[in-house]
Amino acid sequence: MRKIIHIDMDAFFASVEQRDNQALRGKPVAVGGTKARGVVAAASYEARQYGVFSAMPTQVALRKCPHLIMVPTRFEVYQQVSRQIREIFLSYTDLVEPLSLDEAYLDVTVNKKGLKSAMFIAQRIKDEILHETRLTASAGVSFNKFLAKVASGKNKPNGLTVVLPEEAEAFVEALPIEKFYGIGDVTAAKMKQLGIHSGADLKNRSEMDLRRHFGKSGSYFYQIARALDERPVEPNRIRKSIGSERTFGEDLETEEEMLPQLQRLAEEVAYDLHRLEASGKTITLKLKYHDFTLNTRSKTFYSGVRAEEVLLDIATELLHTPFLPTKPVRLLGITVSNLNYGKQQSGQLSFPF
Repeated sequence: MRKIIHIDMDAFFASVEQRDNQALRGKPVAVGGTKARGVVAAASYEARQYGVFSAMPTQVALRKCPHLIMVPTRFEVYQQVSRQIREIFLSYTDLVEPLSLDEAYLDVTVNKKGLKSAMFIAQRIKDEILHETRLTASAGVSFNKFLAKVASGKNKPNGLTVVLPEEAEAFVEALPIEKFYGIGDVTAAKMKQLGIHSGADLKNRSEMDLRRHFGKSGSYFYQIARALDERPVEPNRIRKSIGSERTFGEDLETEEEMLPQLQRLAEEVAYDLHRLEASGKTITLKLKYHDFTLNTRSKTFYSGVRAEEVLLDIATELLHTPFLPTKPVRLLGITVSNLNYGKQQSGQLSFPF
């Protein structure tokens, strides 16, 4: 049986800013989103008490918390701290699968220090992170990735939650459906419409029923409702694309309605590209219309794209290519693929004539 740890830094970007600027400590802070139509990349726990969270439009965040302190992102600093944390992980095991700058899975079934208890290892890692970086992390410990991931979010900040094999079934059954890793807001809302509000409700559905409503994802939902997850920790896993999309409560019909949404999507994708130290050559705009028909428009360049402004310019151009949507739009998405990892390439974009 595997011993899996999921480590998740607490409000990482915001915590780094509060660490480095004493004037920000104990105050509601949001990182990113400094533009009028920007998006919050991270929020401190003080800001979260006012309902401010990541991916929230800046204007909404400021309405919820008028005294919110907006701080620009410093990706080079976050990347440096992330490398410090990664070295701590690697001192225990080479089986480290980073999910982002601030979280990772570790398989410590066999570890470099010969320690028997995964819980003890998780606590030591948390202590070392605090000593090295002056930042707190939360940890989840269990026998598979799904349970470890969910457990790490149970007692934030600075939490440590262990789910033993004999506790797994009851743990999953008691979970609200929106707390399941892999079930987003839109899917959770659909599940609730079907009467699925908890892990116990999800477990009562057959795999065939879940596949009928959710496609291939139905099989995944069927498995995790039973605390089953055979995915190994993959230290060399490389993402093939990075994207963000949003379904709207009301269809968008004009360019003026769509452009602010593209701005937010571009900022979210740029944020992910920066934290993964990636750039991509192919940019795809996804459009789903009110009648659920799908349209994608792509453009490929010779050099990689990472900057938010460039992503927005390309997405806006694709919105007009070959012409603006003639039907109401219920979903927009931006995806960057054909990825390169490492420092962003310098120079101007090359257009493939």
